[in-house]
Amino acid sequence: MKKFLGAVAILFFLFAAFAAREFVLKKKEVDAFNFHVDEFNACSDSKHWTCAETHLKFLLKELPKDTNLRIHYAGILFEQGRYEECISYIQDQNFQNSDLNFLLQKSKLLIRERDELGIRDYGHFRLELEGYASPIEVQEALSVLEVAYDSIANLFQFYPEDRIHVVMYQTENFQGVGEHPDWVAATYDGKLRIPANLMQYRNVYRPILFHELTHAFVHQMTRAKVPLWLNEGIAQIIDGSHQGVPQPNGPVPSLEDLTESFTKQKDRAKAERLYWYSQKMTEALLEDAGEHRFEKLRDALKDMKKLGIDESLNRHFCKKQGDILYNFVVRK
Repeated sequence: MKKFLGAVAILFFLFAAFAAREFVLKKKEVDAFNFHVDEFNACSDSKHWTCAETHLKFLLKELPKDTNLRIHYAGILFEQGRYEECISYIQDQNFQNSDLNFLLQKSKLLIRERDELGIRDYGHFRLELEGYASPIEVQEALSVLEVAYDSIANLFQFYPEDRIHVVMYQTENFQGVGEHPDWVAATYDGKLRIPANLMQYRNVYRPILFHELTHAFVHQMTRAKVPLWLNEGIAQIIDGSHQGVPQPNGPVPSLEDLTESFTKQKDRAKAERLYWYSQKMTEALLEDAGEHRFEKLRDALKDMKKLGIDESLNRHFCKKQGDILYNFVVRK
């Protein structure tokens, strides 16, 4: 009897161990699935499309018939400028959807737009036009952007996974260029937005395009929210148009002012101070950082998501935001 009970106990133990193993394996599978969901959402929110595609492919392998995932996949193909692939993928689906139809029609439109321009290759960029644009102006913008791309990539030793989305637009009310260009001549908000008439001003469009493309590179390097003073400081150093500008009059901006949007400033003089201090802070950060200072900056930007701003800057440069402003700029 005791032997029988002992055998039963052993069998129960083995069953319990097997059940526990199955539970652990199942939990690992659930955790892995949830990880890919979270990463897909984070990558999509930050418009890191190659990253989003990687995680979405895992999810589609697990749930190949999920219509929502399939719609997202078509959207990612579109966002990467892979319009022919997007069209083919949508046409292979066995269901209809208004979002798919929009992506299908929009892809066909952008292919037709590209053919009408006569430009077969947009290089590292995905181009979209809002209103008429001269093929010469478009080609000039793309040519300058390619030169800027190579320069910035070489400086940081970083090559974005995704094509950079460029929007060229027309507006009669645009006042961003002229003899004295305004500081919001072009913008980057996840898309590099260029007024088409900017290309009429040869003496100003090169630094503007270098500046905004730098923002695109910074965006591609991290999913963290980069402090604005650093983002603008890097862009100003690279565009080279603000070297030697004397310190503007007025009070020293607070660190809080230097982390909020500069373009929302109604006071032009204050905005100029914010830009000036941003460049000086970034120069102070990079000072004594050695020959590969931009590569160190690239690594600091990448680490900001995991470490936070100050800890990342401290790890790579032994400096924090407040120290840079007050010890290396104000008191210098």
